[in-house]
Amino acid sequence: MTKKQVRYSVLDLVPIVQGSNASVALHNTISTVQMAERCGFTRYWVAEHHNMGGIASSATSVVIGHVAQATNHIRVGSGGIMLPNHAPLIIAEQFGTLASLYPGRVDLGIGRAPGTDQRTAYALRRNLNSEIDNFPRDVMELKMLLGPVQPDQRVRAIPGVGTNVPIWILGSSLYGAQLAAILGLPFGFASHFAPAMMMDAIKVYRDHFKPSDELAEPYVMLGYNVCAADTYEEAKFLRSSGLQSFLKMRTGQPAQLPPPIEDFEDMLDPTSKNMLKSARSAASYGEPESVRGEIEKFLDETDADELIVVCQIYEHEKRLHSFELTSEIFTEINLRSEQQQPENTMEVTANS
Repeated sequence: MTKKQVRYSVLDLVPIVQGSNASVALHNTISTVQMAERCGFTRYWVAEHHNMGGIASSATSVVIGHVAQATNHIRVGSGGIMLPNHAPLIIAEQFGTLASLYPGRVDLGIGRAPGTDQRTAYALRRNLNSEIDNFPRDVMELKMLLGPVQPDQRVRAIPGVGTNVPIWILGSSLYGAQLAAILGLPFGFASHFAPAMMMDAIKVYRDHFKPSDELAEPYVMLGYNVCAADTYEEAKFLRSSGLQSFLKMRTGQPAQLPPPIEDFEDMLDPTSKNMLKSARSAASYGEPESVRGEIEKFLDETDADELIVVCQIYEHEKRLHSFELTSEIFTEINLRSEQQQPENTMEVTANS
């Protein structure tokens, strides 16, 4: 059983389901984020992806503004912005604007992957001179643009300067862990789709963390897939949509989120089964009691400070219900943890 209070958040891929469209997906984010705020989720993040038929969050900062306007206090942000696709000044201006409109609520999670294929990456940037190897330099430039104005600073992000939007380093390898540790920033690992190096990355980050003005102690957020339903059988059926989508993504055929299929895994060839097996270390499905047990086991193994939950279910109302059950599960986990803690125990937090 985890011995500390754990925050829980939502990573919304803004799924476009088969037979629907981006307009419906974007409208569904409103009822989803309002449910998340009502149920006590800490933050609600959307991710930058391009040229993917089943994801409607390509204009990430626009979507963040869309969900922020519909809520009152939940933190909103990016999980993440793919910084090689953009000039740091543009991102500073966009997130400085969001922070000016919704002060104290905006997070900026950034990663160094393109979030798309090579051809689309070229279309985004028009050239490939913005190399991912420039990522640390771009992060520092972004921090400077969002921080207080410096003497003789000729280029400023307006809005942006002085907003000090919290920056998170996101990744799926040791690179992001090392950079987050050196800069003293919170670290988010994409274990929901690439858990292979998760434990190594957590260790590297914690072992090499250097306190900063932003963060005194290391703070780890991990991606986690949940498909919760009232019964195990229903959850197994519903999660087949996400499994189909995962396999299509891994084989270079991203598509709209398909409807669920009975006994889907029984139909798969050995190669596909192995692909799914590799992702199961950061996922659980079933009725609330079994999901709670799996999450507690995961927290015991990782000592994560926060889980950011992904839920890929075809039917919107079923997806909302899964998130609602997930919030109840975390409430119970934290209640049990609180009962185990000595008095006056303080928890580590990141950007509230």
